[in-house]
Amino acid sequence: QVQLVESGGGLVQPGGSLRLSCAASGFTLDYYAIGWFRQAPGKEREGVACISSNDGSTYYADSVKGRFTISRDNAKNTVYLQMNSLKPEDTAEYYCAASDTGTYTVVAGTPELDWGYLEVWGQGTLVTVSS
Repeated sequence: QVQLVESGGGLVQPGGSLRLSCAASGFTLDYYAIGWFRQAPGKEREGVACISSNDGSTYYADSVKGRFTISRDNAKNTVYLQMNSLKPEDTAEYYCAASDTGTYTVVAGTPELDWGYLEVWGQGTLVTVSS
């Protein structure tokens, strides 16, 4: 069964850090572009960060640039999102997704995966930033 499973969410104080993990099973992440997305209550989903499959290039939304880092460990078949200097406005459900195109596009400063034949989404992990 092809699936992505996110973990690492939770409650953190402003200024704190969390590391989200996105573990793949049933397929190998090496050839997939991976994106992290988030959706806050009452708001549309937005792209947070993407990483390509070929050269590992990355792109971040302006709102998280300099604070978040996306990385991949192909040996562990896992992608991470390191989130530092968290703000209350980072509170959202965070999702990872994989696309077999291996690439992403930047639209109005926001990264979005190029969707192909296979599109896989995780179930989400909740991040709450509050004092």
